[in-house]
Parts: sequence; structure tokens; C-alpha cells
Amino acid sequence: MPVHNEYMEKNQKIIYPSDSDSMRLDVFLTDYFQVSRSQVQKWIKQEHVLVNGKFPKKAGDFLKSGDAIEMVSEGKQENVEKRDEEYERLKNEIVILHDEKDFLVVYKPSGLLVHPTEAMEENTLTHFLLEKYPKLKGIGENPVRPGIVHRLDRDASGILVIAKTQKMFEHLKNQFKERKIEKIYSVLVHGEVDQDHNIIDFDIDRGKDGKMVSRPNTDLLSLKKVQKRQPGKEAITEFWVEKRYVNYSLLRVQIHTGRTHQIRVHMYTYNHPVVGDTLYCNKKLCKKRDRELKRLFLHAKELSFLDLKGEKRSFEHELPKDLQSFLESAK
Repeated sequence: MPVHNEYMEKNQKIIYPSDSDSMRLDVFLTDYFQVSRSQVQKWIKQEHVLVNGKFPKKAGDFLKSGDAIEMVSEGKQENVEKRDEEYERLKNEIVILHDEKDFLVVYKPSGLLVHPTEAMEENTLTHFLLEKYPKLKGIGENPVRPGIVHRLDRDASGILVIAKTQKMFEHLKNQFKERKIEKIYSVLVHGEVDQDHNIIDFDIDRGKDGKMVSRPNTDLLSLKKVQKRQPGKEAITEFWVEKRYVNYSLLRVQIHTGRTHQIRVHMYTYNHPVVGDTLYCNKKLCKKRDRELKRLFLHAKELSFLDLKGEKRSFEHELPKDLQSFLESAK
């Protein structure tokens, strides 16, 4: 049933106060609009509520300082139709770069999830691949991730290798574990990076708010500092500056580990956040142009691995047009 409500009709926007403690979304909206919590939960279930431009996974999601809440008039059916239209558009941008018996190499466009999350999305790269290659079903370790041995963030683009046989899946998995796979990214970051080359080795962990966090390591050998050791997993990101602009630096980045949001978190901690990143962003740096880009300036352009014969296979994909255009207008 459609929601006829002045808040929806105006597409009202609310910024969660910076001086407020974390609070459940439904509790906050109940108090804000002075309505029943069941009414608010209906709004959320019917997809009349956005948080930072996305539908919340559940009514009990916790808000944090600066979160942008938007009340929208379009409901679930309209949003489903929009998502289906967007998926059809993105499907046309997927490119099968290479196809042989044991593996596929594909280009994933920005805006497309690699595989479903806990929300069990229906429009992902894996759905596209299963339509085209139904024999992928059952390959790997997780039925919702058939043949998937690595991933890219939704708003990133680039190359992925997909295993078509269980033997190749295990072979690729071992190469990732032993850090034998080479992954090169083109990344535009804010500011002028001084060093031509550097290695960032800050450990990465998941913070209390769900975001990944990374801080410079303390002196691990000092007994006085042992209690200050930062928790987290080893993460190594190497970069070379390819070109400097007045406000940006274009980097060639190689990751030697595969942590969640690794490049984004490391560059944010390094004080040079990725352009277009609204999650890991310094508010002074991330301006209107970031929002207008509507994606991460993060592109997986090169990928090398060993096939089942032990031969090195290398693939490359140039920057997509939207990133090329952004560079051409960069200052």
C-alpha cells in the first residue's frame, strides 16, 4: 500500500546530529516524527527510507554522526523496477575478456555487486555468470559465490578471474593464499603525494561502526607498548605515482594482501583518500566533484596468475570512459 505522507512527498532529508550517541534507525525516526515505531518499520520495509543513499538492511541499523537520512515517496515496487533497469544497463557493460575450459576473465563495471551479500541481492555479477554459464553452479565453497575467488567493491571496476572447475578454484585459491597473484590498480587520490614510491603496511581491522580501520603500527618489540598494539590483520599496499595534478595524484597500486577495502582504508589513513569514496573520506577533501563522479576512482586494470599448466597468464583492461573523462578535467 502506498504511503501518503508529507514527509515522503517532500523527499525530506535529515542529518543525524554530530553530537548524538549512536541510535537505532527506527528509534530515531519514531522520536523525530512522533509516530509509532511500527509505522516507521513499515516505512523502512516498504523502502521509503534511505540512509546515505542506500536502503538500510534492517530497522535496527545503528546511525552514526553525519548519516544522511532521506524519506522518499517511491516504494518497494518502484525501486525494484529501477534496480532491474539498472542491472540491465550494467549487464551490457560486462565484458568477457577471456574464456577457456578452466577459467573466465571478466570486466566488472562500477555499480555492480560481485555476489549477493547478507541482503541476498538478485542483481549481481554471479547472477549474470550463472545465466551465461550454468555449469558454474556448485563450483567453489559457497553456493552464492560460484567460482568466485576474489572480489571488487560495488563502486569499483576492473578485472576478475572466475574459476570454471573446482580444480581451478583450488589452484587460484592457493595462489591468493601464497600471494602469487599480481593485482594492479589505477587509483586517483586526493592531494599531491610527495613520494614517488612507498609501501603502506598498516594492519586493518573492523571497527565498532562496521567500517574497516587502519592505524600505523606501534613498536611491537617494546614491552612498555605491548598493550598499545593495534589489533588487525596484516595488510600491504605498494604504490607508484604515475602523474601529479594540482589537487590529485594518479597512482599505480599493487596489493600484496587482500583485506576488505584495503586500498581505500590504507589511502585514507595515509591522508590521501580515494577520489569518489564517501565512506573513507576526509570531509575537507571530499567535495562536490566526488559526489558527481558517483563511483570510486579505483580500477583493477591488470591481473596475472598461473594456469593449471603453471604458465603465467596476464590480462589488462583500460580505464573506463567515466574515469578517463574525470582525469581530462582534473586540475
